[in-house]
Amino acid sequence: MATYFSDAAFRFLRALARNNNRQWFHEHKADYEAHIRAPYQRLLTDLQPVVAELSLHYRADPRAVGGSMFRINRDTRFANDKSPYKTWQGAKIFHERHRQVEAPSFHLHIRPGGCFVGAGLWHPASDTVRRVRQFILDNPASWKATAHGPKLRRRFALDKGEMLVRMPRGFPADFEFAEDLRRKNFVARRALDEDTITGPRLLSTLRTDLATLAPFTDYLCAALDLEF
Repeated sequence: MATYFSDAAFRFLRALARNNNRQWFHEHKADYEAHIRAPYQRLLTDLQPVVAELSLHYRADPRAVGGSMFRINRDTRFANDKSPYKTWQGAKIFHERHRQVEAPSFHLHIRPGGCFVGAGLWHPASDTVRRVRQFILDNPASWKATAHGPKLRRRFALDKGEMLVRMPRGFPADFEFAEDLRRKNFVARRALDEDTITGPRLLSTLRTDLATLAPFTDYLCAALDLEF
């Protein structure tokens, strides 16, 4: 079985957290390329056939620009923290229409002490949230099966994130999944340890994880009239 990342990836990210400045990064850019970007691109390349088995509308794109990987550079224009670099590396397995409409996605996040895999809608626009809430209200049985069924919940947890204090206007307070209607995010995720990220079973683990997350993602796509 192939391995992708090594302990050097986590050493680099920890060192970047201690030396988050442009001079240090440029002096160690070769380490970033060798231990973070290149293995991530190889992993995404190998994930694309896995993704295609689940959905022909999602992409694991290994391109360095315009692909699945998030940029390591932070957008600091409106941030109080002016650190120029992220201290993590993430990738989004995205819907083919993600540039035209808001769509759920699969995520892999690598960070010392904070790796995870998940799927869903994170900080969606208010209209998107409203549509998902209405779909849950109209289709509670399939929401129960996908978001609260044993297959998903044995492996993943719904990420509460920010929640409304009260039920959104127009939705019944006695609804079976009232707590879900108060969500601002619709995300299922689970933590991954560093041994999994650096070990030989990473691809097979992600294959199982993505297959488990697929019905949940499919439900969110249906809520937004997207193909899955």
